[in-house]
Amino acid sequence: MEAEMLEVQSLPPYVEPFLQLSQEYFSEASHQLVKAALRVAVEKLDGMTRYDGTPLVLHSVGTATIVMCEIGLGRNSVISTLLHDVVRLELMDLNRIGRHYGEQCIGILKGLCNISDVDTKAAEDQVDNFRELIVSYSSDPRVILIKLADRLEVMRSLDMFPEEKRQKKSWESLNLYAQIAHKLGLYSIKSELEDISLKYLESEDYNYIRRRLEDTAAEREVFIKGFVRPIEEKMRQQKFKYHLKSRTKSIYSIWRKMKRMHIGFDEVYDLFAIRIVIDCPREQEKAFCWAVYSIVTDFYTPNPDRMRDWISIPKSNGYESLHTTVVGENGMPFEVQIRTYEMHRIAEYGIAAHWRYKEGKQVADSLDNKLYWLRQILDWQNDTRDSEEFIKSLKVDLFSDEIFVFTPNGDLRKLNEGATVLDFAFDIHSNLGASCTGGKVNHRNVSFKEQLKNGDIVEILTSKSQKPKADWLNIVTTSKARNKIKAYLREEQAKAASLGREELERKLKNWKLPVTIDDAVTMLCKYYKLKTGTELYGQIAQQKIVIGDIKEILTRLLSNDLPEEERPVKTSVSAKPLGGADDALVIDESLSNIEYKLAKCCNPIYGDEVFGFTTINSGITIHRHDCPNALRLREKYPYRILPARWQKEVVPGSFRATVRVQADDVPGLVNKIAEVINRDLKINIRSMSLNSAGGILSGLINIEVTSTQVVDTVVYKLMKLKGVQKVYRVNN
Repeated sequence: MEAEMLEVQSLPPYVEPFLQLSQEYFSEASHQLVKAALRVAVEKLDGMTRYDGTPLVLHSVGTATIVMCEIGLGRNSVISTLLHDVVRLELMDLNRIGRHYGEQCIGILKGLCNISDVDTKAAEDQVDNFRELIVSYSSDPRVILIKLADRLEVMRSLDMFPEEKRQKKSWESLNLYAQIAHKLGLYSIKSELEDISLKYLESEDYNYIRRRLEDTAAEREVFIKGFVRPIEEKMRQQKFKYHLKSRTKSIYSIWRKMKRMHIGFDEVYDLFAIRIVIDCPREQEKAFCWAVYSIVTDFYTPNPDRMRDWISIPKSNGYESLHTTVVGENGMPFEVQIRTYEMHRIAEYGIAAHWRYKEGKQVADSLDNKLYWLRQILDWQNDTRDSEEFIKSLKVDLFSDEIFVFTPNGDLRKLNEGATVLDFAFDIHSNLGASCTGGKVNHRNVSFKEQLKNGDIVEILTSKSQKPKADWLNIVTTSKARNKIKAYLREEQAKAASLGREELERKLKNWKLPVTIDDAVTMLCKYYKLKTGTELYGQIAQQKIVIGDIKEILTRLLSNDLPEEERPVKTSVSAKPLGGADDALVIDESLSNIEYKLAKCCNPIYGDEVFGFTTINSGITIHRHDCPNALRLREKYPYRILPARWQKEVVPGSFRATVRVQADDVPGLVNKIAEVINRDLKINIRSMSLNSAGGILSGLINIEVTSTQVVDTVVYKLMKLKGVQKVYRVNN
């Protein structure tokens, strides 16, 4: 006991309030672990300060307090929050933290450290930051909740920052963090982030609305007391257990309404709402809420157009409540919210109410529906390789409200506001969407471009001859539909490429030219300035390249009989790869004898369009133009980008490439795949990992190749195997 007291006394006095809260929220064993983590944070961050000169550790303590008290996460989350800056600044090894506080803390800290600072740019330019923030959730849902707490603590302390930082962080909070908090059901955090952001972005408007709210507070109080008096009397008579309170509209919400409707403060009539929270058994929640609704509407006239039943149909984040707008005796409309204590808990804590961690153990309610949105986003980021396409999908879902429509059988479907009949079809099933020709909305024939509204009953009309087209991407609004249409179009392109290659192979045999198919493709791609053999095959299949012209071009290329301007360019070596292999790249023709390495994030190989990126300690890293990190590198470090291209006059060396295979799980198929690659194509397989699940065989194959043309050949040959559904190159 004496040693414990000494330990506490050795901590600075400004952390005492936090320690007291920790003791209230956690068991003694958990409290001791939290205190130990706090001690580490104080020791490691000693001497480091914030902008106002206060200790840096106060940021960690403030964030941990929000995580513990306002979001309601448990011990591991609080410990990870306290140690986040310690790990971020590389002051302590993660493995050491894991030994003292458990593996869960390592996972949370890794997720937190993977989230980079967001640049103050247009939302369209924040691709990688949005992706990083959402993808960080995939490892542990607590990561994104802690990140929101971190941002809230920063915003509460925003006065200490320089003006430029205040503007930047306010913009980020309003356009990114507040929207994510809203989607996760953390409404109090969302409102506070919005109000603080408005305070710094539109200070005059913010101060005006704040003053007017203060000036009219007494008037509103008198009105509310008179309004609720008959309701409370009736509820007491009927023996309801309840808590009743008023909630003033947030400053940001008032400001937004004034701007949207071009009205003054005095014309905003719904400045407040009445919230009635009922104490009742779980199985009687709906009945009790509707009973209270009946009492309210006995005294005041409801507006049926402003009725929102979030009890029968909860929001995607789990929010449940009954909202109605009624008109008081003075003709002023205002909102009444009716919910139970359990509903109120979920409304206050969002998804954190369903995902509690106590003493290191996960205690979860039925999260399947509550976390659907986030799981869906993770699916999108896995399926969508294009960063800009991912951000479009994310923004649609983040910034859109929901609508609820029904199938003819009465099944409920939730879609984004603005969704069309075609979106609905793809939401039901991919095949239904692909064959959709139109629909019936409330028994009325409509085009598949028709936008849907709340309560619509939708029936889909199909045709066997219908196929998705590129212009469908301009019709759909949901990410699921867009991704399915793009996947279909890619498959069609692959089929066209297969036909084009078959035709080219057949013609080369007939022409008896002294050239292999791979060499011919390389020569033709250079001539037509195409990136890959797949493009060449597709253009042949679509007759954009006339097959008869190819014979003449190849003949002239082989005899070196082309005009000089049409010949493939030959260049000289000016860079050398790390490891001493043969030179293969030209990097910024003004440079010579520089070292480079190939980026692991995109694994470029001979034939890919590439660029160089100057690193701090490792020379130059070569990335593909379509690398997932390319956009971020070009935007943040344009001065470190160097032009690069593959040499044309030397035989490329050996590169590693990875292809993903999806096929029917039939006996002997794995052996056939290996034979095609190893025996038929004479390509070395470095590793092969294929797993079976639900009758589908899928996995990755790592191979050694000389160029992109060889990869195209592998893809083509494997697609010819019976049972193989998809084959494509991946980044790693």
